[in-house]
Amino acid sequence: MKIAVIGGGSTYTPELVNGFLSRVNELPVSELWLMDIDEARLAIVGGFAQHMVAAKGSPFKVVLSTNQRESVKGATYVTTQLRVGQMAARREDEYLGLRHNLVGQETTGIGGMAKALRTIPVILKLAQDMAELAPGALLANFTNPSGLVTQALSMYAPQQVSVGVCNVAIGVKMRIMESLEKKLGQKIDPGRGELNTLGLNHLTWHRGFKLDGEELWPQILKEFVDQMKASEEPEFPVELVETLKMIPNYYLHYYYDTQHKIEEQKKWPPSRAEEVMALEKDLLRDYTNPDLTEPPAELMQRGGAYYSTAATQLLNAHYNDLGETHVVNVAQRGAVPGWPEDWVLEMPCKVDKAGVNPLPAEPLPDVCYGLIARVKSFEMLTAQAAVTGDRGILYEAMLAHPLGPAMGKIKPVMEDLLQTHKAWLPQFWK
Repeated sequence: MKIAVIGGGSTYTPELVNGFLSRVNELPVSELWLMDIDEARLAIVGGFAQHMVAAKGSPFKVVLSTNQRESVKGATYVTTQLRVGQMAARREDEYLGLRHNLVGQETTGIGGMAKALRTIPVILKLAQDMAELAPGALLANFTNPSGLVTQALSMYAPQQVSVGVCNVAIGVKMRIMESLEKKLGQKIDPGRGELNTLGLNHLTWHRGFKLDGEELWPQILKEFVDQMKASEEPEFPVELVETLKMIPNYYLHYYYDTQHKIEEQKKWPPSRAEEVMALEKDLLRDYTNPDLTEPPAELMQRGGAYYSTAATQLLNAHYNDLGETHVVNVAQRGAVPGWPEDWVLEMPCKVDKAGVNPLPAEPLPDVCYGLIARVKSFEMLTAQAAVTGDRGILYEAMLAHPLGPAMGKIKPVMEDLLQTHKAWLPQFWK
């Protein structure tokens, strides 16, 4: 089995390698190809990955490559964790938001839009290469904004079997599992638990949890509310959770408390990108340590907890026909009655040899649907703009987003975005 990782020079890669090492008996990888256009960075990260695998008896071969087509050729699975423009472009996204008093976060608002515009053409080219060189391979996209990128794949590369993956849902699930384990005084196989969540990537509401098929949500929700009441700084207002009877994804702070998030940006530097750049400098130094055979503890500060778990569990469930339930991003295809079938949603799906298929789900209430519909409109317009380079569609995308600029400021924001990332957005400069 050949697995290709596009963006293999990411500092996340060693965690992913650990995930594959932990599952070699179930997921018989023979070749893991790490592909990246940054040869120097790939040499460091890839070299450490090879060192890790050698320390475990070399159960599979780690191949380093700067050639995308060569990397995906004949692959069974392709995962993406690329960042067009690297971390410097993320920093530009953040300060673009700050300059215009808008949210600059890398997946939400103007920052997420800029990242999507740079990323979508690159991912679509990958899908094109896969169609030619790895027909039938599954594309698991971790590249942010994951839901929007997966929406673009669904619209413009429908022949490619693809799924968007995020670590937020698995993080919530594992925290619930840990709480249950403390109560029961025993370890619980994560496969016994199922999280019920619905929405868009980074715009979901958690509304149910079953253990061995038994619904435990009323108890879990009560505990969450009790913890918020006991906290001096609760994650959300108690009345919000009690009214919705759901736990919002923490990214909803950007929508429910926008001004607070914008005020936080005014404290920069350092922005999150600048913090990560400092962390990555240390990580890359650590990866050159010949005595190191496990990812350093500092990697957890990079974010992305349970990233390797989400990735390897998904591929394992698909390869071994397990029929497990995973919360991922796919076109919902009628699983949510009354919602457009072509919407890519983050939702529970059955994962087996047949693919990644959405499970029937009750629609969210109107208070959630209204926000989802606006952001989905933005997503689909942004995908169109990224593919066509049409500035009129880009204007409409900014107008549609609930966190976008006021109508009189759309043009200057748009020009700033396009000038800032001109090197990465040739489609808008024909």
